[in-house]
Amino acid sequence: MTGIGQKFYQSTKYHGQRRPDTATAPAELKTISLPAAVGPADKSFAELLAARRSRRKFAGEGISLEHLAYLLWASDGVSAPDKPTIFHTAPSAGARHPIVTYVVANRVDGIESGVYRYDAEGHSLRMLREGDFEKEAARAAADQDWMVGSAVVFVWTAVFERTTSKYKDRGYRYVFLDAGHICQNLYLACESLGLGMTSIAALVDDDVNSIVGADGVDESVVYMAALGRPADK
Repeated sequence: MTGIGQKFYQSTKYHGQRRPDTATAPAELKTISLPAAVGPADKSFAELLAARRSRRKFAGEGISLEHLAYLLWASDGVSAPDKPTIFHTAPSAGARHPIVTYVVANRVDGIESGVYRYDAEGHSLRMLREGDFEKEAARAAADQDWMVGSAVVFVWTAVFERTTSKYKDRGYRYVFLDAGHICQNLYLACESLGLGMTSIAALVDDDVNSIVGADGVDESVVYMAALGRPADK
């Protein structure tokens, strides 16, 4: 893909001091079927909007797999699986859905720490890498050490061609809007569960890409978020 959109994206990357290894798609180690997404019903939508904040102090405690399943579905899961057209919980320009959700699981009860990709249609997690990537994710987010202690780090990449194949260079605008819709959904879902979260745009693009296995051109990171049990609530 070439054009002003790609030039803009590449020109606005942050570059760190480290040279990450060339990203290669990691092998899928296993697939984890997620429990049905069931959220709390004790808060109104207006209450969630009024209470939503960015929270950066985490207690270092884990969250349940059930809560992670709900957060994944609420942010960009499939909302109408029985319809002929697949609808997601977040809107997408032209229903192109260019955003891919990865999670760096630091402290999730019932699954190993590692890097996973969310399969929205199958409502499952596909493990890509097993191990502790907590500090590496914080370094890749421009050394934002407040992320240490979070339960999960969400990484959103974009497969740009899904959108630009229809909208050409203007599709880059729509890709970033799509990521914002998803992130706001996650904020409100976290608030409903009593979890803290902060979105992250200050990141070293290719360092994050290296963690999830994106090539930085056809697929590349556009947004992140860290969440967990808040220490000050």
